[in-house]
Amino acid sequence: MRFTRVTLFFIAFIMVLGFYQLANYFLSGVEPQTFQATEETMVDAAHLLAELVENEMEHGKLDTERLREVFDGAHDRVFRAQIFNHVKEHVGLNAYLTDAKGIVIFDSEGGKREGQDFSKRRDVSLTLRGLYGARSSRNNESDSTSSILYVAAPVGDPAKPAGVLTVFKPQADALPMIKERKLVIYRAFSLIGGGTLFLITVVFLWLYRPIGKITEYARAIERGERPTLPKIGIGREVNTLAHALESMREALEGRAYAEHYIQTLTHEMKSPLAAIRGAAELLNEDMPADTRHRFIENIRAESARTERLINRLLELSAIESKARLESAEEIDFQTVITQAIDQARPLAELAGIRLDWTAAEQAIPLRGDAFILRAAVTNLLENAIDFSPKGTPVEITTTVSHDRITLAVRDHGPGIPDYARERIFDRFYSLRHHTMGRKGTGLGLTLVREAAELHGGLISLEPAEGGGTVATFSLPIG
Repeated sequence: MRFTRVTLFFIAFIMVLGFYQLANYFLSGVEPQTFQATEETMVDAAHLLAELVENEMEHGKLDTERLREVFDGAHDRVFRAQIFNHVKEHVGLNAYLTDAKGIVIFDSEGGKREGQDFSKRRDVSLTLRGLYGARSSRNNESDSTSSILYVAAPVGDPAKPAGVLTVFKPQADALPMIKERKLVIYRAFSLIGGGTLFLITVVFLWLYRPIGKITEYARAIERGERPTLPKIGIGREVNTLAHALESMREALEGRAYAEHYIQTLTHEMKSPLAAIRGAAELLNEDMPADTRHRFIENIRAESARTERLINRLLELSAIESKARLESAEEIDFQTVITQAIDQARPLAELAGIRLDWTAAEQAIPLRGDAFILRAAVTNLLENAIDFSPKGTPVEITTTVSHDRITLAVRDHGPGIPDYARERIFDRFYSLRHHTMGRKGTGLGLTLVREAAELHGGLISLEPAEGGGTVATFSLPIG
């Protein structure tokens, strides 16, 4: 669990650092963006007033007293403007006007700047040269909140202005909005960051505390103990893991798998070996030639049965040991079918069964393991032969679509009883063969299912029209 705590710490540290950097990014942009928006409206106001002044000057001498009355009246107005969360109750905009030499001829703040030379001030000097003039200056150098934003506009021809009209506004007017916006950002990041960290902590505790219990459970098994499965709550994933470990433990201890496997195998091997031994002992007795021949054939049949059982076990163990295909290659499925038919033909001839298959004109390419597929197809054919009446055909057809190859093997036997359908693919489960009169190995269809799953395919056994069974072995192309 130490690794879990370290992981949680680093995740929390990275998240806090990330949220801190992101919050700083947003917060650092609040003041510039607010002042930019303020400056944009001040540019409009400056040019509007400059146009009014220019219009007055064209009709005669500028009446500065009248202009002063306008500003005084605006500053005395009583109003309450709700701008989102900010309440504005007074006009904060002022202005001064200079002549072409930069001398102030009008100042809306009681005329205190009138007569001063502002030709060196950035807003005036740049505007007189035909450029955009603006500046920000502090009334008190030690107080950052005393800054005032100045924006100028030319009066008359911009290339050679007759004067400069500058509007100015204390930046402190925008500070409440800046503060409110920063508070919103702080709240948002605190809520999102805190909530995310809380959820991550809860998820880690919810997942890793049960995993800790499962780890102790596994270690107890490793020590040779027999612990009970721990109670780990209602988490679906961890419960699945716990039950998987329990199933693995049972499998490794021989529960529900190894014991049944070995017992059934022993039982299956005991019958043919007993028949061989009994027939061999009787051969030492004097008996008619036809009886001796019958015992010899019985020895051959049981030997063949034992050999098939061992071969199926070898093939099945080779397939079951694979979690995935390790030697997949481009193969011709038609060649695989041909080899499987050649391998099953002696059994078919002995049983008097005809294998009907017409090879396609072109190859059927797919990616897979040729040995496993040949074993699967051979088992399908032998299974169909075992359950086919003498003299009937086993029909083999292949169908190729745009993404799948389907092999169908149809026999004309008695079909699968309803009681056996759910267990037909179980290991060692078999029905009595039509030709031999005895049960088979019960491993053939299990092998076919394993081969299909390894290749991402499907296997199904369904009743055929007119009697018999059709086995459908479907594989993906590519």
